[in-house]
Amino acid sequence: MNVLAIACHPDDMEICCGGTLLRCVKRGDEVTVCHVANGNMGHVEIPAEELGPMRIAEAKKAGDMAGFKTVTCDIGDLLVNAASKEQHDKLVKIIRDAKPDFIITHGPDDYMGDHTEVSALVFKASFSATVPHYEPQLGEACDVVPIFYMDNSAILNCEPTEYVDITDELETKIKMLDCHESQIAWLADHDDNDIVEVTRALARVRGIQSGVKYAEGFRQCRIDHRIVTKRLLP
Repeated sequence: MNVLAIACHPDDMEICCGGTLLRCVKRGDEVTVCHVANGNMGHVEIPAEELGPMRIAEAKKAGDMAGFKTVTCDIGDLLVNAASKEQHDKLVKIIRDAKPDFIITHGPDDYMGDHTEVSALVFKASFSATVPHYEPQLGEACDVVPIFYMDNSAILNCEPTEYVDITDELETKIKMLDCHESQIAWLADHDDNDIVEVTRALARVRGIQSGVKYAEGFRQCRIDHRIVTKRLLP
């Protein structure tokens, strides 16, 4: 299968669905990870024009470690906008290029505006990508596919409908997160948040709920034409 994960910032994927994507690679899937924002505001001291390229490189390093194809829309932090045709069309092209069997992205009720704007962008662009006469220069139209919303970063307002056992993938997930050195420092300074410890703890909570050591939880987007009869998550 082809799997497309569309996250807002570099490191969101590792925190919320990295273990699941590692399992997808293990079963032979082609995994593409798209970062919509470039993370250029995510530091106390490093200026935006330096940080954006740095964080894109950190994301590429993590993706290469896992065997993912990594792409970016390179949109500045706090500028993600579901009403922007330019941003919408960037995602249409990425979706058409990936031709996914399913998409993983942020839920519509996450804690910050950039995340919820990405959720709305994905919902809109993933349908537009299926319309053959919509901007045909962006690639061949693909199918309407299921969307799975990954956990919010503190698993608040999330009630998973599906779980994925990531016990064997947890340590690789953490190593991938460690690639985001600039963000780990930012979260410690700005939010007093040890994101590595938090990520491990959240995976343990989902594991307790589902009867394994570590897990990730997902909510399926339960909308007409987005439901299939087979399990798609690994």
